[in-house]
Amino acid sequence: MEAKLHREYPHLLFKKNWELSEATWLLLGQCEAYINAINNTPILPHHYTELMNVALLKGAQATTAIEGNTLSDEEIQKMMAGQKLPPSKEYQEIEVQNILDALNELLTEVVDGKVDHIISVELIKRFHKMVGKNLGEHLAAIPGRLRNNDVIVGSYRCPDYRDVTILLDKFCNWIRAEFKFGQKVQSFGEVLVQAIVSHIYVEWIHPFGDGNGRTGRLLEFYLLLRGGNPDISSHILSNFYNLTRTEYYRQIEKARENRDLTCFIDYALLGFRDGLEQTLLIIQKSQLENTWQKLIYDKFDAIKSIKRDEVFKRQRTLALEFPVDRGLSLSEVSLLTVQLARIYAQVSEKTIQRDIEKLIGLELVVKTDEKYFANIGMLTRMFAKRKRSI
Repeated sequence: MEAKLHREYPHLLFKKNWELSEATWLLLGQCEAYINAINNTPILPHHYTELMNVALLKGAQATTAIEGNTLSDEEIQKMMAGQKLPPSKEYQEIEVQNILDALNELLTEVVDGKVDHIISVELIKRFHKMVGKNLGEHLAAIPGRLRNNDVIVGSYRCPDYRDVTILLDKFCNWIRAEFKFGQKVQSFGEVLVQAIVSHIYVEWIHPFGDGNGRTGRLLEFYLLLRGGNPDISSHILSNFYNLTRTEYYRQIEKARENRDLTCFIDYALLGFRDGLEQTLLIIQKSQLENTWQKLIYDKFDAIKSIKRDEVFKRQRTLALEFPVDRGLSLSEVSLLTVQLARIYAQVSEKTIQRDIEKLIGLELVVKTDEKYFANIGMLTRMFAKRKRSI
């Protein structure tokens, strides 16, 4: 016999209360295309480390900032480097560190260990325990324990605490039946929609006295990761929710009032698509720089000279150190990097001029309005040819 609820919750339907329009399917297709491009593009180790650090930093900063944490990116970078923040910010540091630890633990578990969990009440409790670890009185809940009191958040009267266990059980049973994880290979769209919907249902059920938003977003992160999304894109949805915080809460409230998640799914997908696009652009820039450096080595290797003297090495170093995103005056060249400053410390400006002219002759540098630029336009010759738009 099914346990009886103490109140009715018309927004907690535990059925598919959303529609995927043509526009939604287009967004899903775009997201999947970006994911495939990211998954199949090699990334140099140092660029991958940079992207992963950004994902962890933004993921932890965003999901805690939504709840009022004010730590800056710079402060979180210090934390990630092992530095301690002032005592007045200790609890905020713990909040962020808990999320960083949770993200790293789940990344290791899912990506490295290939361990997948079915969504269950115990798993959700585990996520909340991660969120609330060591927060003491700064978390109005016991980490990992369901609430035993009624809560009102803003204008939202959360479900009766006596109904929380029943509602969580219903949610876990429904989400497994609706998306059939483990029974079949989930499509990309199913993974993404399941993650978004699960996050919102945890927000609505509000199973804990505090930390529900962080727990719901951690569940969303986990489902995306479990479904094969790349680790370097793990921060995108939390970061988007934080950047559009007012709209985030408006969409949650709108979905509850309308008993329909269609608009929230569209809102989240749009942010996810845009975030994936930016991530792919960063990866493509990394590939561009890698290809540019390979071209430089090829150009110098083609020089018909047996003698690879100091001049040869100096000019090649200059080419490799030349920025691809801005121009330089002649006087700025020797100040560009510590290595170049050391190389050019004992030579005249005429030597720098000759080296620049050598790079111009190799088509690696061009001059425009008294500035010198890396001639990365050469790389356009390597792109596939196609008809250009008028």
